[in-house]
Amino acid sequence: MTTTATPTVFVAGPSGRLTEERTPVATRLLAADSWLVQEGAARAVEGHRRRFAAACAEAGGPPAEQVDAFWEAALSRLPATGEWFPRAELVADGAGARLQFRLRPAPARTSSVQVWVSGRSDQRTLPRRKGPDLDHLGELRAAAIAAGANEALLTTPSGLVLEGATANLLWWDGDALCAVDPTLRVLPGVTSAWVLRLATERGIPVRLRRAVPADLAGREAWFTNALHGIRPVTAWVGSDIRPGAPRLAAAWQAEWLAAATPLAATPLAATAPLSGGTPPSGATPPSGAVPQPRLDHRSA
Repeated sequence: MTTTATPTVFVAGPSGRLTEERTPVATRLLAADSWLVQEGAARAVEGHRRRFAAACAEAGGPPAEQVDAFWEAALSRLPATGEWFPRAELVADGAGARLQFRLRPAPARTSSVQVWVSGRSDQRTLPRRKGPDLDHLGELRAAAIAAGANEALLTTPSGLVLEGATANLLWWDGDALCAVDPTLRVLPGVTSAWVLRLATERGIPVRLRRAVPADLAGREAWFTNALHGIRPVTAWVGSDIRPGAPRLAAAWQAEWLAAATPLAATPLAATAPLSGGTPPSGATPPSGAVPQPRLDHRSA
């Protein structure tokens, strides 16, 4: 299969078998998950599967075994060459909910990010489930581009930082890697979980914090997602916040690029927590799961 500019949509039947949709049908997105595929390899695919399965269950989707069969069928549709950004979806149409798979060429990627600090508070309806708010987030990112940035910072009504419209926020405080307190309105990011897991395995202190934008002044900050991986912030657009120098980003970006594994080598795993869970004694934390960092309510 060759790369085309137009996404192809495959609809799942009850057995999980996918059939290409020839005539588009109006649908409403209930849950979604996407990941980057490069030359038949990808990162943390099991983490994406678990997050999608959890989102389908929350949205009242089909039984877990049907979602698993759909996921395996979707992976089998991925080309072995080229760069792709596929998306698994649970949608509602006139007949009810259905699973479908969108095969999309990967969009252009960047190695750094300029973030718009709009001062607007988070308006998402379901921040912990990827999918229902994607249209709103797309509009927010378009506003960020119009403002001279390529990402938008989401904050609480009281001004605490949450994440970007398309990515999670991490930052460094000395030798500690900091993430937003997950009890706030943030999406459980698969790529951020990968970064935090690697940090923990290497003995790097991981802190969960509540911070305001000004707390990030002069600190190395990253936005992470499945498409771009790790991107250091080079500008906080619309504010006088000074970005910190990206001293560590290049090395971690290289680690992320090297973490891709052939999709044929990522079989379906047993159930496990998506993030924040503690694996059984002696077990290796699953891909996407984060060993317990310390909750630290100090400012950044």
